[in-house]
Amino acid sequence: MSSSRRSPSGLVDAPVQPAGLREVMSQFATGVIVLTVGGERIHGMTANAFTSVSLDPPTVLCCVSHGAVMHGAITAAGRFGVSVMGAGQEEQARYFADKNRPLGPQQFEEVDTFPGPSTGVPLLSGALGWLECEIAEAYESGDHSIFLSNVLSSSRGSVQDGLVFFSGRYFQGVRQTA
Repeated sequence: MSSSRRSPSGLVDAPVQPAGLREVMSQFATGVIVLTVGGERIHGMTANAFTSVSLDPPTVLCCVSHGAVMHGAITAAGRFGVSVMGAGQEEQARYFADKNRPLGPQQFEEVDTFPGPSTGVPLLSGALGWLECEIAEAYESGDHSIFLSNVLSSSRGSVQDGLVFFSGRYFQGVRQTA
């Protein structure tokens, strides 16, 4: 019979429950991006499970739930865009996080976009920066896929404050420095 034990730091040695993990991870501030896929399964999705992996070769990763519309879109396309959201783009971040927005090309009628130079994926105007990526490897992990991807193009927008997600809320004012 196993019982929970409390460590000197107050941590409990017990199986981790999804709600507990979500609560702890909400205390980790993250940047906000919008992933986009073009083509026949055009789609956009707000995400924060994204990071740089390597500068040489340029590699990033993103994690997408198996149940998300984006999972099927990104898997089928093999390529995607990343728009790094600025402080003034909370409305767009919320829009692409809303499961009740229109799907398909209609979801992009409400936002200003431009085609990525390498892949043509829609990228959000006014972002802090943009990447176009091609999936190199995909790994299954629990209820998500981890897409390890090569960066095909990158460009930086104007210097402005960034948009951050922390404790279930958006925050503005994380300044990029030159």
